[in-house]
Amino acid sequence: MRQNNLRVTVAFLGLTAELATAALAENDKAPPAPVNRASAEHYVWGEVNDGWHLLKDPSVSVIEERMSPGGEETPHKHEKARQFFYVLEGVLTMRRDGGEVALNPGDGVEVPPGLAHQAVNSSAEDVRFLVISTPPSHGDRINVTD
Repeated sequence: MRQNNLRVTVAFLGLTAELATAALAENDKAPPAPVNRASAEHYVWGEVNDGWHLLKDPSVSVIEERMSPGGEETPHKHEKARQFFYVLEGVLTMRRDGGEVALNPGDGVEVPPGLAHQAVNSSAEDVRFLVISTPPSHGDRINVTD
């Protein structure tokens, strides 16, 4: 009798695992839920600037940031993270290695690991941009001084 109960339990567990796997596979087919600033995790930096975690994954991070007029990051670099800054609205000035470039809507720039950089809003308007990092840059930041 005990052996039969064991067989039934094993069969049930196998069936349960099979159903769970099928449910997960079916769930993977469902369209992903949209993400936007209203639904994303929000944070404030530099007291007046905003960031929204649009994608927070162990392998990649996508953040939308809003930088106030006159706002700027502390110059820094990342040991491991490769970043791509892409401007949505306004003009973002990116300082790298003593030079700088103005990025307009639709412009982007890559920042490889180890390269000191600083995002600056020299304009009188907000600037909105995406920061894509792989791997994510949080905890990988090293502030630098000139």
